Amino acid sequence: MAITAKQVKELREMTGAGMMDAKKALTETDGDMQAAIDWLRTKGLAKAAKKSGRTAAEGLVAVKVADGKGVAVEVNSETDFVAKNAEFQDFVSQVADKAMEADDLEALSAADLGGKSVADTLTDKIATIGENMTLRRMAKVEGPVVASYVHNAAAPGMGQIGVLVAMKGGDEAFGRKVAMHIAAASPQALNEAELDPALLERERNVLTEQARESGKPEQVIEKMIEGRMKKFLGEVTLLGQAFVVDPDKTVAQAAEEAGAEVVAYVRMAVGEGIEREAEDFAAEVAKAAQG
Repeated sequence: MAITAKQVKELREMTGAGMMDAKKALTETDGDMQAAIDWLRTKGLAKAAKKSGRTAAEGLVAVKVADGKGVAVEVNSETDFVAKNAEFQDFVSQVADKAMEADDLEALSAADLGGKSVADTLTDKIATIGENMTLRRMAKVEGPVVASYVHNAAAPGMGQIGVLVAMKGGDEAFGRKVAMHIAAASPQALNEAELDPALLERERNVLTEQARESGKPEQVIEKMIEGRMKKFLGEVTLLGQAFVVDPDKTVAQAAEEAGAEVVAYVRMAVGEGIEREAEDFAAEVAKAAQG
């Protein structure tokens, strides 16, 4: 029978197995999910499968820049101790290298890494390092000038926050300052045009209601709304934010003075958006004491 991508994805999520292994297991068992899980276990992937249900919200973000291209990848682990593990760091670095030539996360997972796919190598690492790990995401920027910055670096080019900035004009030194600003200020979008229209509408509606409660004339209210929207855009858009290096200027003004145009950026922080499990330490100790 034909095995669908949805089945492969489901099996991978249940077992932590590599993409090719999951597909082969389903093929060998005619799409029977439980039989496929058992097939994977018999092939020595049981250890990885046992750990696949654990939340992996720690890890590293790695950035690479070359020839006008920059890439950021996030590889997660269960604990921050693994982020200090040389074997894990080496793997993340190799994944970032492969990401330079991959179009998306699926292509990166299938890319060859020393005779095995990245996904299968990750499964091996789960078994040898002893924690659940996931290749969560990747992002790219391109431009005449590409700069990067890593915050809380655990090793060269990787840490807790990775930032990439693509520009036309300017130089890498200025680009790095902008990247540092992005790491600190966490803008939601490059400019107003790239903000979610629903977000803009929601904010305008809130500000409109607030202004109307003042009881002032409609003409005054309109000016109040526009002034507050301008302030909001200055807080959430990169180009509108006060530049952390020189707060008297916006990022857009600083870029203009540097002869640069910021065209794209990526800010990637380890574990952002992952719902972490609440830990009850007392209950855990009590359970351990009971054997």
